[in-house]
Amino acid sequence: MITQVSSTQRTLIETAARLFHAQGFEATGVAQILREAGANPGSFYHFFPSKRALLGAVLEWYADHLRPIVLDPVERAQPDPLERIFDLLAWYRAGLVESGCSLGCPIGNLALEVSEAAPEVRPDIQRNFDNWTRGVEAWLDAGADRLPSDCDRRALALFVLTVMEGGLMQARAAASLEPYDACVAVIRDYFDRLLRDRVAEDDPSKGTRHDR
Repeated sequence: MITQVSSTQRTLIETAARLFHAQGFEATGVAQILREAGANPGSFYHFFPSKRALLGAVLEWYADHLRPIVLDPVERAQPDPLERIFDLLAWYRAGLVESGCSLGCPIGNLALEVSEAAPEVRPDIQRNFDNWTRGVEAWLDAGADRLPSDCDRRALALFVLTVMEGGLMQARAAASLEPYDACVAVIRDYFDRLLRDRVAEDDPSKGTRHDR
């Protein structure tokens, strides 16, 4: 966790995060980061020995801010733990709308771009994915009484992450919301089937379980 960060260091990290998301890591130069952050080279290299070191700090920043920026607002707005998942997916869709389908998940983008070139940051990328998955898994745990008793909630949380990342990637490639919406519609149907399976499990007279 990033602690006791100076205002200059924070500005460099937040500026780099924005530029890496919009342009990619390789396409973003230190000079542009300095210019947009209003910082000088001495300040940069005082905090970060290299652009890759800054990338590590950006990934740490994302991990620290997932909950206050993304998960907490969803939890405050939506009391139903299972519906929070779809509100979260809607949050990413809103990002697609705002960017004209030009921006995806910042962590997913970086994972695709730098995992091979900068393997040292793979643990930081994985930490972000793990944090996201644990957040969704906690919502599934809170709604476990409505899911089949044999539901693997950890695997289901990973599946939700896969749907989100894949939907964003396809929406960017197509420059259209259609692929993302189609992915979300399928996972909505799957959740509906899970809910019906639990009803049938509790009272067999009300239905039969679906193949999953």
